[in-house]
Amino acid sequence: MNYYHGEGYERLEDCDLVACADLVPERAAAFAGRFDIDEDGVFEDYEAMLAEAEPDIVSVSIWPADHADVVLDCARAESVEAIHCEKPMDLTWGNSRRMAEGCREAGVQLTFNHMRRFKPTWVEARERIEDGAIGDLERIELAPGNVYDGGTHMIDFATGVAGDRPAEWVIAQIDYREENKWFGAHNENQAHAHWRYENGVDAVVSTGGERSFVPADMRFVGSDGLLEVGPEASDADLRWRADGGEWTGETVAEGAWTDPIHDAVAHVVDCLESGDQPVIGAENALNSTEIIFGIWESARRRGRVDLPLEIDDNPLEAMVESGALNPQ
Repeated sequence: MNYYHGEGYERLEDCDLVACADLVPERAAAFAGRFDIDEDGVFEDYEAMLAEAEPDIVSVSIWPADHADVVLDCARAESVEAIHCEKPMDLTWGNSRRMAEGCREAGVQLTFNHMRRFKPTWVEARERIEDGAIGDLERIELAPGNVYDGGTHMIDFATGVAGDRPAEWVIAQIDYREENKWFGAHNENQAHAHWRYENGVDAVVSTGGERSFVPADMRFVGSDGLLEVGPEASDADLRWRADGGEWTGETVAEGAWTDPIHDAVAHVVDCLESGDQPVIGAENALNSTEIIFGIWESARRRGRVDLPLEIDDNPLEAMVESGALNPQ
């Protein structure tokens, strides 16, 4: 992902890549070679990079467990005005809140690479819903592979379509019998969850690939119709219909899969220059991340969880460490 971030900045006339840091010198040197970064801009120690290169914007592309510490170190650097961090926010809910609060207090713009908000098919779907193609939004149904790694994109997008507002509560159950780790973090094998946003829109998620009951990547149910993104029963990228009507399908020109990453980087820079709030900013990311940890907390409590979430840890990691879950 470092390289895709780099390509995003490289495309912008008002940005220059001036430094990079990696614990493995050969990796830093390879990155620098690709983006024509001078030798004195190549570091093993990111804090030395911050002090010597004095960057305005820093991209953080490391494993989630280290996000908060690195992001907050960057926020304390005098030169740094914006930080663009890979998703998910962090390995724990406490650290997710901590880095958002730290950047807010430091006056540093913090964004997360929920780049699928810029994916053409998803943009088209959101615009059709906002234009009233299915009436008033009532329910959202999601079918990611898991809620934390891939699911963070869908839950973030759903939260955006629902108005970028917090959820009121979440109730869920999970199954985790086979170890499933991505970037150092456990992910459930299967989950079923239901939550309600503050405006009354309900959402459900069913993870686990072929075990999902949702016949599309995402389904949006409105007062007057239905819209599906990635429907199983159609070759179209998205389709919609009014209640009792025929389906209308559309195939959207997607371009390269990395284009939304480049669009996200451009959005980060545009918002820094304009002072506008980024749609992929920390406050919106907290709304979706709270749902993710709320799903796992509901499984731990075996009951509904009312939000705001008053925990600091990662419930799934904690259940594995305690032996309550024992994936093989």
